Amino acid sequence: MDKPVIIADPLPRRLDTIMEPSVRRRLEALGEVILSEDRPMPDEEVDRLLPRTHILLGQTSLSQEQLDKAPYLRAVINVETNFLPNIDYAACQKRGIWVLTPASAFAAPVAEATLGMALDLARGITLADRDFRAGREKYGQAGNADTVRFEGATVGIIGFGDLGRSFRDLIRPFRNVVSVYDPWLPAEIILRHDCRPAGLEEILSRNAFIVVFASVTNENQGFIGAREFSRMKRGTIFLLMSRAAVVDFPAMLEAVRSGHIRAATDVFPEEPVAPDDPVRSLPGLLLSAHRAGGTADALLEIGRMAVADAELIMRGLPPQLCRRADPGAAERLRSKPAS
Repeated sequence: MDKPVIIADPLPRRLDTIMEPSVRRRLEALGEVILSEDRPMPDEEVDRLLPRTHILLGQTSLSQEQLDKAPYLRAVINVETNFLPNIDYAACQKRGIWVLTPASAFAAPVAEATLGMALDLARGITLADRDFRAGREKYGQAGNADTVRFEGATVGIIGFGDLGRSFRDLIRPFRNVVSVYDPWLPAEIILRHDCRPAGLEEILSRNAFIVVFASVTNENQGFIGAREFSRMKRGTIFLLMSRAAVVDFPAMLEAVRSGHIRAATDVFPEEPVAPDDPVRSLPGLLLSAHRAGGTADALLEIGRMAVADAELIMRGLPPQLCRRADPGAAERLRSKPAS
C-alpha cells in the first residue's frame, strides 16, 4: 500500500525555519513528504498528488472541484497563519477536513513587543536616547516633562483573541484597569480574563493606552478613522499591532502629526514601506517593521503545533493546539498573506 502523502507547500515559510530536525523527523514518520518551497506548488502537481494526500501544510488553493479529488485528505494546516479566501471552507467542514492555523504561536512575542512599545512611548525611551546622542538631553524631572507611567494606567484593548489575551496576562503585574471591545465575543469571556466589556466609544474616550489587536474583516476595514481618533483624549498612547487595514492610516498619521496622540505601529498598508515614505520621519510615531511576532522561537512553535496536531489527526483524533477555521468567520476575514 502506498504511503500517505503529506504536501508541504509552506511559502512564505520554509520548513527549516519552522521545524527543528526532530520535529521534521516526526512529520516524515507520518508519510511521504512532498515539498515545494522554491516556489508555490503548481496546481497541476497539487492535482496529481491530491488522490493520495492525507495532510496539507500550507494554504494551497483548494476549490470544491479539487477537494473532490482528495478522498483521504484529513487536514489543511496553514503554517503561513492567515486564513485566506482561497479555500472552500464550507466544503472542507462538510467533508470533515480540519482547516487549522498555529497562529497562536505569535501571541506571546507580540504581547511582549506591545508591552515594550507601550513602555517606550510612555517613558520616552527612544526619544530620550535620540536627544542624548544629539546633545539635547535633559536630566531628572526636566527629562520627564512629557512622560507618563504605564503602571496603574487605564488600558483599552480592541480585539481579544490570542494576542489580546496574551497581552492582558502579561501586564497583570502593572495593575492596570483593562477594558475590552470585541463584538465577536460574549461579555462572559471578557470578564473571565479580569477585564471590563466596553463599547468602542468608551474604549476610545476613557483610556490612556489603546491597543489594537483586531483582525480585518469585510465589515471593519478602516473602522478607526478621523472621528474615532478625535474621541481620544489628548496624549492618548495608541498601539496598532494587528492589521493596518483596521484603521484609516492617513487619519492615524494626522492624529500623530497634530500632537493629539502618540502612536506605535508594527504594520503598514503596504510592506515593505517605501524608502521615501513620510511615515519614516513623523515625530511621535514609533515604528516597527512587522517584526513583533516573528521571533525564531515563535516560528519553531508553528512547526511543533502543526506536527503535533497532524499526529493526532492521523490517529483519528481531533487537533488540540491549532485554531480551527469556522467557515462563516473565515469568509469574513480579509488578511493579507504574511511576508
